[in-house]
Amino acid sequence: MSAGVEWAVHCCVVLSQAEHPVPSSRLASLHGVSKTYLAKHLQALARAGIARPTEGRDGGYVLMRPPEQISVLDVVQAIDGPEPAFRCTEIRQQGELAAPPEQCRKICGVAKVMADAERAWRTSLSATSIADLAGSFDTSGMRRVLRS
Repeated sequence: MSAGVEWAVHCCVVLSQAEHPVPSSRLASLHGVSKTYLAKHLQALARAGIARPTEGRDGGYVLMRPPEQISVLDVVQAIDGPEPAFRCTEIRQQGELAAPPEQCRKICGVAKVMADAERAWRTSLSATSIADLAGSFDTSGMRRVLRS
């Protein structure tokens, strides 16, 4: 998982507490991260329909849906894509320990445990919303900083 996922999730939590659009430079400053790198991730959130930029003097980013309707999995997939973290390359059929194809008709134990973990991970992330995460932060302090 890329560092951009963490940045994007934190930005979504901030946006969930903002009364007005938050400029990307402000989001970068709040988290002490690169403005240019963060801008790419905010664009990915926009392409995924999670956040959108607003124009004008007071422009910035806003969430496109209520934070209760945005899962952490939505953000992960917006940044890193929908592909699974583990991709089986059938290593059991390569090298000195190569098994013949007829012995490889069933999924191997490594691929199975990785697929099971992927399902559990995705289930957990899809069950957690940005609003749920916001509940674990000092949002009063966050809102105070956003007003200043």
